[in-house]
Amino acid sequence: MVAAALLSLATLCLIPAAPAWAMDGVMMKGGQMMMMQDGKPTAPMTSDIAMPNGTKVTTGGVVLMRNGEERHLHEGDMVLMNGHVMRGGRAQSMKPE
Repeated sequence: MVAAALLSLATLCLIPAAPAWAMDGVMMKGGQMMMMQDGKPTAPMTSDIAMPNGTKVTTGGVVLMRNGEERHLHEGDMVLMNGHVMRGGRAQSMKPE
């Protein structure tokens, strides 16, 4: 049993962290939309952007999904360049408001 636990722990240590480029996107921070590079906010968004998967994000924090759904970002929410949405830094699907 101890050997299995040690093997599981060793396996977890070998899993690489997400590459920094995977954390590029936009984030709602301090009530405004910020560009994000390497997982860190870098500058305010100055115009709406379209992600490669067709998701669009406005400077007001509105996310227009490919299927036409409209979602609103809250403090700490992120949209990565692949269109993946993270609520408060945790990956999950967004529910319509």
